[in-house]
Amino acid sequence: MILKCSKETKKIITIEDHGVTGGLGTAVCEVLSENYPAKVIRMGIKDTFGESGKAEELIKKYKIDCDSIVGNLQYN
Repeated sequence: MILKCSKETKKIITIEDHGVTGGLGTAVCEVLSENYPAKVIRMGIKDTFGESGKAEELIKKYKIDCDSIVGNLQYN
């Protein structure tokens, strides 16, 4: 499915509610680099210490809320 979608859209976006390093985006990048290179936008929590709080607040802080995702898509 990853290859099919990348061939159709020329771009893949992954969104993770945890660290991006070693996550889904990394696995997608590995598949694409070996089979069909395409642009990958990885959204999630960058390399930082985690913190506690309300899920809605943390999602917004780490820019994985709906508005941030849509905004990122408009610039990529």
